[in-house]
Parts: sequence; structure tokens; C-alpha cells
Amino acid sequence: MNPNKRNYRATFILDNRGVEATVEQLIENVKQEIVTVEGEVAEVENLGQRDFARVTDPRHRSGTYVQVDFSGPGSAPAALKERLRLNRTVYRTYIQSR
Repeated sequence: MNPNKRNYRATFILDNRGVEATVEQLIENVKQEIVTVEGEVAEVENLGQRDFARVTDPRHRSGTYVQVDFSGPGSAPAALKERLRLNRTVYRTYIQSR
């Protein structure tokens, strides 16, 4: 493994309201975004549909949670968040270093 690469665990909340794509297709899109920022996807876990603890939008009370373990350069988390910021199907992004 390259010493300049770090390991991360990202949790995404997907919003598939009004989208014809399946959850698997949305996960593949997120994986492609990770590869675009020079990341290597190691493991993907679909945690399923969950209700939000704090609802910010009364019309959107739950979302599909997905955890992705990946490795990438130190700039990968910021670049990934920036790329997904305007992506309508990704409701929230949390990235932590492992």
C-alpha cells in the first residue's frame, strides 16, 4: 500500500425520492465519485432505510444509509464532499479517518 494513502469510512444518506434509479445504481454512482478523487473502494455495506433522529424536512423523514470503506490521499475527503455537494441523490455525507 502506498504510504501517502489513508483509510477512511464514509457514511452516506441517499435520497431516492423521485429518482428512477435503484439503490444499487446510486451506490455505484457514489463509488465512481470515490474513484474520481483517486480513492480505492474496499468494502460497501448497505445499512438499509432508517428514520432520522432529527427531522429537518417534514416531507423527508428517512433515508437509505450506506457505509463505504476506502483508501485515498489526504485530500480525498474534502474533494469527495465537494463533488457530492450538488449531487441531489446524496442527502448527507460523513467521512471519518480510520
